[in-house]
Amino acid sequence: MASPLRPFCLMLAALVPMVGGLSAARAAPARTGAVSFERAPFGTTDDGRAVEQFTLRNAHGVSVRFMTYGGTITAIETPDRHGDIRDVVLGFPTLSGYTHDSARGGLFFGAIVGRYANRLARGTFSLQGHTYHVPITAPPNALHGGTKGFDKQVWTFEGESTDAHGASVTLGLVSPDGDQGFPGTLHVHVTYRLDDTDTFSLHYTATTDRPTVLNLTNHSYFNLAGEGSGSIENHVLRINADTFTPTDATSIPLGPIASVAGTPLDFRTPHRIGDHLRDNDPQIMYARGYDQNWIINGPAGTTPRLAAQVSDPASGRTMEVWTTQPGLQVYTSNSLDGAYAGVSGRAYRQTDAVAFEAEHFPDSPNHPDFPTTELRPGQTFDQTTLYRFGVSGAKGR
Repeated sequence: MASPLRPFCLMLAALVPMVGGLSAARAAPARTGAVSFERAPFGTTDDGRAVEQFTLRNAHGVSVRFMTYGGTITAIETPDRHGDIRDVVLGFPTLSGYTHDSARGGLFFGAIVGRYANRLARGTFSLQGHTYHVPITAPPNALHGGTKGFDKQVWTFEGESTDAHGASVTLGLVSPDGDQGFPGTLHVHVTYRLDDTDTFSLHYTATTDRPTVLNLTNHSYFNLAGEGSGSIENHVLRINADTFTPTDATSIPLGPIASVAGTPLDFRTPHRIGDHLRDNDPQIMYARGYDQNWIINGPAGTTPRLAAQVSDPASGRTMEVWTTQPGLQVYTSNSLDGAYAGVSGRAYRQTDAVAFEAEHFPDSPNHPDFPTTELRPGQTFDQTTLYRFGVSGAKGR
């Protein structure tokens, strides 16, 4: 599933000065008619693995940066109604922020999480008569793939591709049989694409040589007012979902699916995220904010459908989330406690961002009535999530 290398990319690599086998200077951007592509070093992990960062940028001022460590999105820049461009995801200025601060806090800033995004009850699931155990990372449950999930791996650059309307980069990862307790050798590919409609997409594919379970998502923290600007409580949110999966106090689904009607989780009509953020509803109090799985209206499958719309009235920035996945975990950064400062140098606190984790339902392997997360040999995991950026009240766009 890797994208082939283009001739100009090979020429680009040849032009970069080399010191000790590693790039010593930033690569000059390669440009299509719509989107430019840049590739540059982004530090070295504690165990000596080189990390690279990639930038995709279009003519409207929208850009996306991501790196091979964790497949992590490090920045998304987009203009407001006045043309002021700001980074709208939380992150760190150097690699150590991701390898030390984010990892120590279990915060997953911008990372690809797997093998199983979200929670597995007691870190246990059964598959074809066998019981498997994943390390407990959110007691009493496993969260986002164990102690060393995909967010803590250095992914491989597999190639870039360009066309008249956009550019993409594909990263790959091989997860061996038994990795974090999961069966099967898994080959994963994620393609990051930015186009000239200000749409950024993530296309996930994976195959396995043994039956396994798989749930992949991206864990970016969004603040459309700009990174480090404070609370997202005034952001206006609409979620295209009539139902959700209620959970217990440990964020494990109770079983039956419930209607959002009459609950703080009813975002079928747009309203402020902060309107019910402090309600005494058990679902809000368990999570200390929003951290639930909404069941997106319409059939999951091969065609993305609208999952959520969010806007910042002050700046005019807007974002739509479209996905082929069945669920959307919306999380108001409830665990941010001011212990970490980001790119802006300002401390990140609760409600400073909102994550939109398009994925399958939490603990699905232990709920046969939920959409299956089983992947078998000969099958291909194939999911897409789109983030479409825009502005309200803008002139000339």
